[in-house]
Amino acid sequence: MDEKRWWIVTVLTILMTCPWVAGPALAQEEPEYRLEIGAGAGGATYLGDFNGKLTSKMQPWGCVMAKYKLNPRMALGLTIGFTKIKGAWDKGSTWYPMEDYSFNHSLTDAGIRYEYNFWAFGTGREYRGAKRLTPFISLGLGATFYGGNESGVTANIPLGAGIKYKAGTRLNLAAEIRMHLAMSDKLDGIGDPYGIKSNGLLKNTDSYSVVQIALTYDLWAKCKTCNNDRY
Repeated sequence: MDEKRWWIVTVLTILMTCPWVAGPALAQEEPEYRLEIGAGAGGATYLGDFNGKLTSKMQPWGCVMAKYKLNPRMALGLTIGFTKIKGAWDKGSTWYPMEDYSFNHSLTDAGIRYEYNFWAFGTGREYRGAKRLTPFISLGLGATFYGGNESGVTANIPLGAGIKYKAGTRLNLAAEIRMHLAMSDKLDGIGDPYGIKSNGLLKNTDSYSVVQIALTYDLWAKCKTCNNDRY
């Protein structure tokens, strides 16, 4: 074998054994999963007439969830969460035409949402170009069931952002902060303390924030693929 052929064989051998070249071939070693189920835990904070601080009076939050993966970058999710919200009238900062007031109400949230990953999410073995770590954003529509002086139900718009990490072949970790904009001013048991009616979908309404860490498990293997398109 002459020197030129030796170099060609050597370069081809190196290229074929390099991890970044062999990576796409490994894409057929794992199936693509379409469904995630899991649970999350964290804290929730009421924001309204009786509390204006994002981290004040945070209460425990827990939820169960399921997600259907449309593709490596997009998913539709269903979440059911449980918490309490609490607050009190701070006379030192605000005047209201009423007596002392405080509340501690139960709250259940159920909603669907759309998630968008900034990078294709996965181990890289089920589809080419996938990343184990990706930031994401979410938008959805939910229902808030609240108890207390005036129990009821109202719609809410959840807006969220977070980061996901592929902890294992079928395990996913996610840290997220989410704001739920309710369409009611009575989550705290009282409408506008001044008795002024608001005109507008989200004007002078209550809301609550959620900070959580979630663990989900992949189910429903689609098929083994090795030539997926990049998303």
